[in-house]
Amino acid sequence: MKHIFKSLLFSISLAFLFFACDGEYDSLVSSQEADNPLPTVSGDPGNADFSKVVTIGNSLTAGFKDGALYDFAQSKSLGAQLAHQLTFAGAPEVFNQPDINSAVGFNSSASNIGQGVILGRFKLDTSIPGPSPVINGEIPGNYEGDRSALNNFGVPGIQVGQLLTPLTGTPNNPAFNPLYARFASNPGTSTILGDAIAANPTFFTLWIGNNDVLGYALSGGTNTAILTDPASFQVQFSTVVSQLMENTQANGLVADIPALLFAPYFRAVAWNVIEFGEDEAATVAQLNGAFAGFNDALDAIVANLGHPAADAERRKVSYQVGKNPILIHDSDLEDLSPKFDILLAAGAITVEQRQALQPYVQARPMAVSQQTGPEIALLAAGAILGTPADPSNPLSLQGIVVPLGEQYHLTSNKIVTIETARQSFNNIIANVVNSAGDRLALYETNSVNNAFADIWGLDGSGTGIRVGGVTLAPDFSPNGVFSTDGIHPNSRGIALVVNDMIEVIENKWGSSIPQIDVLALPGIQICAGDCVSQQDGMLFSMDFSEVSLE
Repeated sequence: MKHIFKSLLFSISLAFLFFACDGEYDSLVSSQEADNPLPTVSGDPGNADFSKVVTIGNSLTAGFKDGALYDFAQSKSLGAQLAHQLTFAGAPEVFNQPDINSAVGFNSSASNIGQGVILGRFKLDTSIPGPSPVINGEIPGNYEGDRSALNNFGVPGIQVGQLLTPLTGTPNNPAFNPLYARFASNPGTSTILGDAIAANPTFFTLWIGNNDVLGYALSGGTNTAILTDPASFQVQFSTVVSQLMENTQANGLVADIPALLFAPYFRAVAWNVIEFGEDEAATVAQLNGAFAGFNDALDAIVANLGHPAADAERRKVSYQVGKNPILIHDSDLEDLSPKFDILLAAGAITVEQRQALQPYVQARPMAVSQQTGPEIALLAAGAILGTPADPSNPLSLQGIVVPLGEQYHLTSNKIVTIETARQSFNNIIANVVNSAGDRLALYETNSVNNAFADIWGLDGSGTGIRVGGVTLAPDFSPNGVFSTDGIHPNSRGIALVVNDMIEVIENKWGSSIPQIDVLALPGIQICAGDCVSQQDGMLFSMDFSEVSLE
């Protein structure tokens, strides 16, 4: 079992450590500009008016990265990066954001306010290897700037409906989001969309809807309440767009929902990560001996109770030297309790054997589906796989002996649910945009010509994107395009998206806008003695159930 975590996360290359420090990046750029002045760059607005740019959306728009909203990430938000490029085509130099005023931010997925544990953004600890939050996080305070002068209305964690309701800024309400309340024009009365419209934009971006399906995925498909139904999405998204069209004269770029399950949070831990070496053959034999009774019970209900043989076969547990699938709980399986009870009543098994079978009445190894491919273990599973579920029982190894809880994985059925919802939402987005007239353009994140398809290999070219002779990976390694929370792109990843958006704007309105130099931006940041993983006696567990895309 010493090999279990061998391939949990992507390999880490220290060759890119230079790009990992935000401060070093700023110094590098200043030095380069002083020694080699940048060539003059110009642009043209075409038929668009960029005199007042407003960005509306969730965490992707706000600048949320590494599990937190913090100063540097906010400075390289989608809105900030796009607005800077638009200055070459008539946009003002100033793009106001609700500054968080924190170098490390507040990491809600790793902190425990009730116990006084306030942690900040994730960094990459190459000794794990994996993400670790930094110590001394800071809970955000109210935005003290001019709220009427804001350009960026991105709020981490929100769904489409939260753009429309004042409850998003109302404390003690399920829809409440403190990251909106801190800069709302009138908390409890104003709405995100109303504030954005009041800014009188001449051009806007709208990227919303990711969280209407992402939250469900992050919960392992256990929280159906946060999966928006298509009918509600249709009404809410149509209302957002119609209000923008009716209450402004602005043109706008609308983005749809990318293939979220290709993000590293859903790819970093393989479905068959349980690995035993040649020297652990005895352990394998011991495990197989322990599961022999379970497998025999499955054969018995097939032979005597008419249980489907195929279902029994997919539930059987058998380990081997090398890679093995994770053992999971799957609530979609028939609960075998009644059938095992019949075996007990018939004297086929003892009371003790019946008790031993109970944890496995809805258990099976993870598998590969013809329809969806490999089932998915979430990044949070990496922290508990192979650890005892019961501290007093060192043999209660999660994902090996004890089935892994549903909050840590996605079965093929849940993958279908997620993808069906995402595609339904994207169809709604496309139809609404196409029905709105010539003032809107659609950025299709799933098009084979765009960065997401290239990064994830959806265009058939293999994973990773080639930029300036450098291959950038679809992960949170030092040369990756994702931040260390495994969900949100880092500054480079956002720049790739902005460059896609620029092409859509140019094609729609005849504009001429320079592209961002992606390689001039930093990737992730390495722990430098400030991470929890580097402190004596400090432990943490990653709970991404509250992280949103955004």
